[in-house]
Amino acid sequence: PPVPGFLHLGGLRTALYNYVFAKKHRGTFILRVEDTDQNRVVPGAAEGIEDMLEWAGVAPDESPRRGGSFGPYRQSHRLDFYRRASDALLERGAAYRCFCTPQRLELLKKEALRSQQTPRYDNRCRHLTPAEVAEKLSQGLDWVVRFRLEKGVEPFQDLVYGWNRHEVADVEGDPVILKGDGFPTYHLANVVDDHYMGISHVLRGTEWLTSTSKHLLLYKAFGWDPPQFGHLPLLLNKDGSKLSKRQGDIFLEHFARDGYLPEALLDIITSCGSGFTEKQTGRTLEELISQFEVGRITTHSALLDLERLPEFNRIHLTRHIENEGLRQKLIRELQLLVEHVYGDQQVDREVLEKEYVERVLLLRKGHISFLKNLVSCDYSYLWVRPSVSREQLRTISAEADEIGKLVLGLMARQAAGLTVEELNKDLRSLQKQTKGTKYSSLMQLLRLALSGQQHGPSVAEMMVTLGPKEVCGRIQKALLS
Repeated sequence: PPVPGFLHLGGLRTALYNYVFAKKHRGTFILRVEDTDQNRVVPGAAEGIEDMLEWAGVAPDESPRRGGSFGPYRQSHRLDFYRRASDALLERGAAYRCFCTPQRLELLKKEALRSQQTPRYDNRCRHLTPAEVAEKLSQGLDWVVRFRLEKGVEPFQDLVYGWNRHEVADVEGDPVILKGDGFPTYHLANVVDDHYMGISHVLRGTEWLTSTSKHLLLYKAFGWDPPQFGHLPLLLNKDGSKLSKRQGDIFLEHFARDGYLPEALLDIITSCGSGFTEKQTGRTLEELISQFEVGRITTHSALLDLERLPEFNRIHLTRHIENEGLRQKLIRELQLLVEHVYGDQQVDREVLEKEYVERVLLLRKGHISFLKNLVSCDYSYLWVRPSVSREQLRTISAEADEIGKLVLGLMARQAAGLTVEELNKDLRSLQKQTKGTKYSSLMQLLRLALSGQQHGPSVAEMMVTLGPKEVCGRIQKALLS
């Protein structure tokens, strides 16, 4: 994306469409860093963008980091290309040196705004004779190079918007293509790079649609064949407002830090858009590639409902838990999370064992939207074994010891397949075997013995998630040791 800074959802969507288009057609996905506006260059931004594309699973095939046959991949390292291209246009008379001062341009702009006109350069230096140019150069005046916009723009076929043409010479002055500092503007740099890098297709934001005719005039002046352009409709908030980069919460780092899976982001930004044969949630990157058809992209804006993102994450987290390979990564992540959150609370090594952690994941899949949900207060009983005295439990019911034995017997019979429904029935009948403990007291006693807490999930759910071995261990420790 031409905007400097770190990668946000709009930039990710543009990258994703280019990635799936390239993969669908067995092409190459190229990341080129456009850092020619020296006032807006943010240190580390280029690395940040590439880090985030790799995190999202849409890594470029060629880039500053990965290299490739058409480098360098940073425009600030390609200044010779632009100077040579600019010189060629000057020689052909398709461009000219402009000596207008910033003060004069500012006056033109103010004058236009005062008379409610769109500011534009008045092409004054276009009419300088070779002798006048030589005279100004001999005086050592500063200059920029402007491209001579000609009338008679040919229409072009956009991959999304169809036939288009914008008679740019009627609405704007001749644009600067090479600045005084030797850096090109976006218009020259992209045309030159797309040519020398052999770019065949460009998918970019719709804000560039009106500039495309200008770019095609540049291709024509060079005598080069242009790539095919496709302009992607805007990505907007659900209410139709623009995604604000100032909010800071549309940048990928924010989502990664909050525990979102990259697949959930890729899924939501394509679900609200168009270009795919199926309308469904839970699509993987492979499915996005196979279902993509550029002709299916519509021109109306894509409305993004970020409130649905946790639900997308739940669907993809469930898929990760069900997948043997992906599950191993989640087990390691959850072990680290538990140590991080509960590390100072006597976490027993046994509750960090792979088998136990894996059990918890498999049992809670579909119930959680984020891995970090499993280390919230509601689930602390899974990781921290309670230290509850027999005396405490006896204050709830004098039959505490007998209840402990009944639960151990129940676990022995139920070891195979515990379900919450079955267990609820069994606990009802277990209460009837006591001499006089009420059901509510039984639940309170078991909750305290198993978790050390007064509140949390249902006792049956706790027992199922802990599993027979852990339930028996905790009951024995509290009552029978």
